Formats: sequence, structure tokens, C-alpha cells
Amino acid sequence: MVVLAASMMSKSGKVLVSRQFVDMTRGRIEGLLAAFPKLVGTGKQHTYVETQDVRYVYQPIEALYLLIITNKQSNILEDLDTLRLLSKLVPEYSPSLDEEGVCTAVFDLVTAFDEAISLGNKENVTVAQVKQYCEMESNEEKLHKLVMQSKINETKDHMRQRVTEIEKSKIDRGKSEKAFGPMRSPNNIDMNTRGSGPGAGPIFGDIHKTKEQPLASSPAHSKLAGGMKLGKGQKTNQFLESLKAEGEVILEDTQPSAVQSRLSSVPQSDPITVKIEEKLNVTIKRDGGVNNFDIQGTLALQVLNDTNGFIQLQIENQDVTGLSFKTHPNINKELFNSQQIVGAKDPNRPFPTGQNETPLVKWRIQELNEASLPLAVNCWPSVSGNETYVNIEYEASDMFDLHNVVISIPLPALRAAPSVRQIDGEWKYDSRNSVLEWSVILIDESNRSGSMEFAVPAADPSSFFPISVGFSAPSTFSDLKVTAVHPLREGSPPKFSQRIRLVTDNYQVI
Repeated sequence: MVVLAASMMSKSGKVLVSRQFVDMTRGRIEGLLAAFPKLVGTGKQHTYVETQDVRYVYQPIEALYLLIITNKQSNILEDLDTLRLLSKLVPEYSPSLDEEGVCTAVFDLVTAFDEAISLGNKENVTVAQVKQYCEMESNEEKLHKLVMQSKINETKDHMRQRVTEIEKSKIDRGKSEKAFGPMRSPNNIDMNTRGSGPGAGPIFGDIHKTKEQPLASSPAHSKLAGGMKLGKGQKTNQFLESLKAEGEVILEDTQPSAVQSRLSSVPQSDPITVKIEEKLNVTIKRDGGVNNFDIQGTLALQVLNDTNGFIQLQIENQDVTGLSFKTHPNINKELFNSQQIVGAKDPNRPFPTGQNETPLVKWRIQELNEASLPLAVNCWPSVSGNETYVNIEYEASDMFDLHNVVISIPLPALRAAPSVRQIDGEWKYDSRNSVLEWSVILIDESNRSGSMEFAVPAADPSSFFPISVGFSAPSTFSDLKVTAVHPLREGSPPKFSQRIRLVTDNYQVI
């Protein structure tokens, strides 16, 4: 068997991967590849095509062809065996069996093809052996890694020596206690460890210490910094003076202290953040009506420091049918039910502090009907001849502006992407999961309704269900929000921010 070339190409004729195995000009190979799409027919069950000079042995892989070009004197059985080996190698290296996936793994595929075929003849190897050969270790690479690790270890040892020298310098000057005294004073330790609420324990105290420690400067550090600044200043001043003498205009550098003061004045985060979120669990019948329409909401609080933990939240919400609240066991239920104030049962116990959000109030909304759906999706598949035409449309309620809308339609197993004939928005075909994704970035007053039409080979209409829908909105059904934050101790009301959104947890048309 003599293999002239092994290639992968799209059914439109675009060559994605090409590997030449014998002494033949590039122009000759390109000419043979260009002729292949004209020779292969549709609806035929053959796996090879012969011309006057060569034989094409091919195998369809979804929207691609895996192609081997051989001379006519080669053994067709060996050619088919080679083709089967290459077809097993392609999924091992390509992340997806489409044009994009093959182009991503083109170099790995060329290397694998080269291991499977040598000088025009098939090697007696398996897929596992080809993968092993392609992943062989390099002695030069091992040596390079050892040298790099040695440099890293040497740098770490040098850093440890410098730390030891600095610590020794502190001890010699006898000023260690003075430099770190404020960090170890009884008042400071009590501030970091006291408190009865969650988040005010020793771990939270360690966070304060870590943040405060760099503020205490050591004499050794001051000396080193001062010495470096002096040497640099002398050379810099001489250089600047010589430039000024030549008539150059010199701009003064910004002082580091001014830069640091500006950076420190930028607020890192709001001291109090309220997160209000509602999740939709909806099941819609394809012929109309709703099987399930459930909304679950949560109000969560994040407080960054202890001083802002003693607060109460004033909330308000719309009167929605089927709305019921549940509060955390440590929340004052009577105060919530009578005045819609979220506060702790024990006023002397602050809310938890730290980076984590604490859920305080949960609610549920039921008894809603189809008219309250934020987004309705209708799908109309119809079979005509050898094709199924699918018309799908959405209608959005004017209650919400929907963001990042994705409508996922399952499809029967296809060898090629569906033919999309009309769409309001964008589409993407996931060949691995056989799903067509219809996406609209924003649905507002300008596009409350939209449609899409596509065609696939004849299929059962039920194979296009269930349809999954995902989106988000910056407002909720309950319209719950925090209107004020009341401090329980002296001082002005602290600043706060709130994030409100409506998201889909499970939204399907069945």
C-alpha cells in the first residue's frame, strides 16, 4: 500500500488537515484534494472513489470527510484498515467533530497521522501506542525543568537569608517591642477578638492583624529604604542638573506618598451589601397552559466590618397573590410582620461579618397563571417531504426587560448543522449535545416578540422537546427592596448597596 496523502476536509471542500507521505509536489496534492468534492456523490453507500490515476478512500464524520488518497495498486482492505485507525485518532485529539475543533487540534492530528503512517505504509500500531509515542518525554525538557527548579530554590534560600538578616538587625537595635507594641497591646487584641456574633471570632481577628501589620515600619526597613533613596537621589540629581544645564525642560516626578494617598482614598467596596434574588421554576405545556409556576426568593446580607453589624433593614414590597415570607430563626418575626423591618432578636448581637452573604428572609410565590409568565415560547414543527420545518417564536411580558436570553431546542441526531432560514437574534449549534441555541442579548420594548425558522431532515415532532429557557432580569415579581438601613448605635446611617435580579432555575416547555 502506498498512501499519497491523508486529509480531513469539510463537505464544502475546505481542507482542514492535510498530511503528505510520499514524494509528491504540493500542487499535485492540492489538485487531487480539490477534485474530491466533485467526485463524491450524495446518497451513495460507497466508501471509495477511483479516477484514472488514484483511489480516494473516505469516511464521513458528521460535517467532515476523513480522506486517504492512494494509488490504484494498493490493497483496498489495508486502506480501509488505515482509515479506521485514523478515524479513531481524530476524536482523541479534536475537542469537537466540526471544523472549529479540527482546526484547533491540527498540529496534534498531523503528528498522530505521521505516527500511524510511515513512508506511505501503515504502521502496526494501536490508538494507545500512537498517543504514547506522541507524548514521549524529552531529556532536554527534563533538564530545563531541573535548572528552573534549582533557580527557584536558590531564590527562596536567598529570600530566607534576607529575612533572617532583617530580623537580626531588629533584635540588635533593641526596638522590636517599640515597633510592634501597638499590635500587641491588650486593647488591640480585645478589639480583634471580642464580639458575640458570627464572624467576630479569632479567625476574623487574625484578618485584622494581617491588614494592620504592614503599617508598622521597622528601623531596618527604614534604613534600607533611606539608603537606597539617598544613592539614587545623588545620581539622579547630577544627571538632571546636567540636562538642565543643556537647556532641557525637566518635569518633576510625582511623590510616592501622594500616589499612595490617592490610591488609599479609592473605596474598595460598600460596607453593607444587600442581595435580593428570585428564582423561577416553570414548566409550560407545549399546547398551552402551565404545569408548574413557582418563584422562590431570598434576601441576603453582607457586612464587611464589626462596626456596621448593629443595624436593621427597612424593606417594602408589592402585594402579590400567593406571596408568603419566612425569616431566619434569629430575626425578630414580630417586628418583621408588623413594620417590615429585618432586625435581630437580640439587639446586642450584630449581623455576621466577612465576605460571605447571610440569608435573612426567604419567600415563595405561587398561584400565578400563564398570563404572568415573563416569557412564553411556542414551537411548531411540521414535516414536509424529507425535511421537518420548525417555526419557533417568543412573546415577552412588558413587566420585565430580559437579559441574556437563551432558548435551547433539542434536535435529533444530525450529521450536519440545521439550516436556519430566518432568525431574530443569533444561533449556535452544539453538535456534541445536538442542541440548537437561540440567543437574544436583550428583550425590551423594541423586541417583545421574535421568531426563528430552521429545517432538519424528517424527524418526530416530539424530538424538539423539552425546550429549555434561560434569562435574567434586574427586577422581581415581589418588587422587594431595602429602602433604608437604621443603625442601632450612635452615628449616621451607613452606606449600603443592593443587587436585585430575577433568574431562571428551571424554565421548560414540555
